Amino acid sequence: MRLAISRDGKNIEEPKILNTPKDFDEGMLLFKKTALSLSDGKKIKASAGGIAGPLDGKKAMLVNSPNLPGWVNKPLKETIEKFIDAPVYIENDAAVAGLGESLVGAGKGYAIVAYITVSTGVGGARIVDGKIDRNAMGFEPGHQIIEINGPLCPTCGIPGHLEGYVSGTAISKKYGKKPQNITDSKVWDEVAYYLAFGVHNSLLHWSPDVIILGGSMMKSIPLEKLRENLHKILTIFPKAPLVKLAELGDKGGLYGALAMAKQHYE
Repeated sequence: MRLAISRDGKNIEEPKILNTPKDFDEGMLLFKKTALSLSDGKKIKASAGGIAGPLDGKKAMLVNSPNLPGWVNKPLKETIEKFIDAPVYIENDAAVAGLGESLVGAGKGYAIVAYITVSTGVGGARIVDGKIDRNAMGFEPGHQIIEINGPLCPTCGIPGHLEGYVSGTAISKKYGKKPQNITDSKVWDEVAYYLAFGVHNSLLHWSPDVIILGGSMMKSIPLEKLRENLHKILTIFPKAPLVKLAELGDKGGLYGALAMAKQHYE
């Protein structure tokens, strides 16, 4: 968990970084203690943030989460609002990071932003005019099917998902070592090849002005190779939109959360 406060609505103070408890009640108590400590006794006006997994229609609780099964169908929004006595706004964590990148990071100045994060898993969102695009159940680009008979997705067990080709979990399983310890360029060229198909499919659905790629795996995946592959497979449009790397790192979600809080509260 990364928690931070903003006193002026523009700048974010140094975040507190905490291990996320697997137990929901324990996690909420840790959240309460940290939030109240950061606010230093002052009234909290609003809070916003992201969490891994799809949310219910009211954006009030997780409905699925391979990473936090103990948090599924628990009153997340209600509990935090009770603890901090302020309105709370929740979205998928990748969508919140994408919002941050669209406003103050690599997507600044673009009206329609496609954000895809490639890390332990694969997530993302469509940002339109500085807001997370309306949706019924969230965005899950990592679970698009690249190949019907492909490898099993490491998080849900369905064959052929993009996540089964390019995520850190999938690469670790395939090669028996952590991705950061893999130095063979052929491995990363292959990952860039498959990721290009995922980016291709997403741009067909989202039709963005710019595509931003974030997450720890993008430190190893060659961007130019991905662009080359994308250029080869994209035939329906005259050219691909600009493809850029994310700029905000681990603070992207915090900047996105601040923007979300302001958009809802104001």
